Amino acid sequence: MSESGTSGSGRGRGPQRAGQGGQGGGGASRRNAQGRERNRGPQRSYTENAPSQRTRRADPARLVAFEVLRAVAAEDAYANLVLPARIRHHGLDKRDAGFATELSYGALRGQGTYDAVLARCVDRPLDQLDPAVLDALRIGTHQLLAMRVPAHAALDQTVGLARAVIGAGPSALINAVLRKVSAHTLEEWLELLLSDEQDPTKVASVRYAHPEWIVRAFRQSLVAHGRPVTEINDLLEADNAAPVVNLVALPGLGSLDEALENGASPGELVEGSALSSGGDLGRLSSVRQGTTRAQDVGSQLVARALAAVPLSITAGDGAEGNGAQGAAEAWLDLCAGPGGKAALLGALANERGASLVANEPAPHRAKLVSQALSAVPSDVWMVRTGDGREVGEEQPEAFDRVLVDVPCTGLGALRRRPESRWRRTPKDLADLGPLQRDLLKSALDAVKPGGVVAYVTCSPHPAETTAVVTDALRKRDDLELLDAGSALDAVSLTGHLDAGHELTAQLWPHIHRTDAMFLALIRKKR
Repeated sequence: MSESGTSGSGRGRGPQRAGQGGQGGGGASRRNAQGRERNRGPQRSYTENAPSQRTRRADPARLVAFEVLRAVAAEDAYANLVLPARIRHHGLDKRDAGFATELSYGALRGQGTYDAVLARCVDRPLDQLDPAVLDALRIGTHQLLAMRVPAHAALDQTVGLARAVIGAGPSALINAVLRKVSAHTLEEWLELLLSDEQDPTKVASVRYAHPEWIVRAFRQSLVAHGRPVTEINDLLEADNAAPVVNLVALPGLGSLDEALENGASPGELVEGSALSSGGDLGRLSSVRQGTTRAQDVGSQLVARALAAVPLSITAGDGAEGNGAQGAAEAWLDLCAGPGGKAALLGALANERGASLVANEPAPHRAKLVSQALSAVPSDVWMVRTGDGREVGEEQPEAFDRVLVDVPCTGLGALRRRPESRWRRTPKDLADLGPLQRDLLKSALDAVKPGGVVAYVTCSPHPAETTAVVTDALRKRDDLELLDAGSALDAVSLTGHLDAGHELTAQLWPHIHRTDAMFLALIRKKR
């Protein structure tokens, strides 16, 4: 049994050792009660245990991870949606849920690196393996190379999982392959894989488990937003770190007291935020009530920046200001689903006597927006279900502040969506570009003269960020860029985020420990 495991599950805490417990089953032959040899030499590999001692059941935590990987591969599912449901279904406690989470996300995140290792250990192309077998191999490889699980436990439990859910035949293959994987540490494997590789993009792709096109895109993005390209490895490494859950207390409605009493720590970048200690957030009454929410700090910052930036709209008395005088401000969240930023904007609008329209084209996502806003007084907000590209024409110059958080590749949130890096392709950039431009045009048509539009993406790619904004400014002469970096600084606790570049702003995982959120603030001239 492992140092801290139970029933041989192998939740080891010690550092991983190459080949630990991985060389059994290849020595002198042994015969069973019928006189047959159990081990016939190096052409067949088994775990160390005799047949009666081998694990024949699926450890629940590893079974959850396997089911998540299968759903992602076979059903195009999202891991962050499947994982909580499988954890509840199997009744995992906090410790096993944490193990299943690390195993699921880690195997998905490191898929490219692990596949490169497995390709050296399997006698056929990986695409000729049964997909379920390949997922089991990835789960075993992540335990062997990146988790503090003793090698013998990783082998025994992964083979037991395969025997229980795939079959005895594939389990023998999985055992043999994982024994080869266990012969080296991750660094030793990387040295073997990359010793003759001269292309720095390919090296980074294998070492940091990102597709080559994303490595190139991140290099381009760093330069486009004023960062040195030498930060690429830091960015890729930060992209692979397990993200800390960020919390936000809705201003004027929620409190972080309960979260802080349960181990959360105050956020360092923005007011009303906290970093969760992990576990089931649903145990917090404030989360169940919707007054405290899980939301990345980058999203909090861009929403607060839009709410706080000064306007230049003529009030009823002819003065200029922030809407404190004259008619109440009208705000619009043009692409509101699933509702995280809308909830924060709604709470801020409630504090300032403004109103919010949250638009979402998909009816099921519009319901999620309504649920997210349910903690905000109902007279402050309304949800519109319709195409955001039509709002500017239907309600021209009707809103003082407009958030247009456009659909994008999500390259800035790969930490939280570990399967996304392997799904996205360069074609997605071309497909999303026209929609992003149409939505921004609609937002600019819908904002009043003197009002401000916040163009936001969860991607640093210049094709989705600066190129879209530049196109919009080139086509019209009634627009001006505001200093988005200064606007973020104004709502941050540090007062200096170092996110601005040529009036737009870009947050980074390796610098700000946020998603890579982009912000441009565009004012329509009076």
